[in-house]
Amino acid sequence: MNDIGQDRPEPAKRSLLWGRFSTLVLAIALVGVVLDQASKLWLLFGYLLGTKGPVQVLPVLDIVLVWNRGISYGLFQQDSDMGRWLLAGFTIVVTAALWVWSARAQTKLAAVALALVIGGAIGNGIDRLAYGAVVDFVHFHVGTFSWYVFNLADVWIVAGVIGLLYDSFKNGPNSAAK
Repeated sequence: MNDIGQDRPEPAKRSLLWGRFSTLVLAIALVGVVLDQASKLWLLFGYLLGTKGPVQVLPVLDIVLVWNRGISYGLFQQDSDMGRWLLAGFTIVVTAALWVWSARAQTKLAAVALALVIGGAIGNGIDRLAYGAVVDFVHFHVGTFSWYVFNLADVWIVAGVIGLLYDSFKNGPNSAAK
């Protein structure tokens, strides 16, 4: 009872690790990881991209093998085991934080976007643990312009970030304050 004698409903308890969209987040993240890892495994061990070398798919698209020992866009390159494990640990911490965020997601778009980022982070994290570097293989280029080399996990991460940005701005500049 409150101070004026009326019963208040108990506030709904929110789980730190599981929310309204967690099943969806888990499913999308798992599909993302499976597709990312399947593409990398096939290129490395099925097609033998490391042995056969680059493949021109289109005049502006090649499949190449690049070992990224850093993070996005090749930043923070790490050639030591300590650097590798620090990046792997960072990936685990960030992924856990993203999962907690996803458990609190208020919209399906935010949940899907977070699932994509989580799936991409896990996919690249598996590479870092298994090979000491992330397997990148998609290379877009036009004339002398060359885009960085990336993989499906990177696509998931970029799409997820775009989704989070769209979700945060779709209801106007003050929607976050509501």
